Amino acid sequence: QVQLVESGGGLVQAGGSLRLSCAASGRTFSGYVMGWFRQALGKEREFVAAISWSAGSTYYADSVKGRFTISRDNAKNTVYLQMNSLKPEDTAVYYCAVRGDCSGYGCYIGYEYWGQGTQVTVSS
Repeated sequence: QVQLVESGGGLVQAGGSLRLSCAASGRTFSGYVMGWFRQALGKEREFVAAISWSAGSTYYADSVKGRFTISRDNAKNTVYLQMNSLKPEDTAVYYCAVRGDCSGYGCYIGYEYWGQGTQVTVSS
């Protein structure tokens, strides 16, 4: 059974930083793309970032480009999201997700496995 467990969320002041982690288990993830999504209260879930198996390709939502960095450690089946220059509008529950290989816009959708989420709150 696939399990994704996020950690690293919390409360931070605007301009601060947080690093989210997501540990995956339950199957072999070779070739899989790992991503992050977020859902703010009263809003739809939205794509944040994704990274290919080789880490050769990364994808970011326009709202986080230049502030967030996604990375992965395949030996640990773990994906990270370094979030800098946080803004109050980044406040949301952040979800880790996994899907099969993709490219371009395909990596923004179609995720098969999801974590339970971790809360990130940015105060002004």
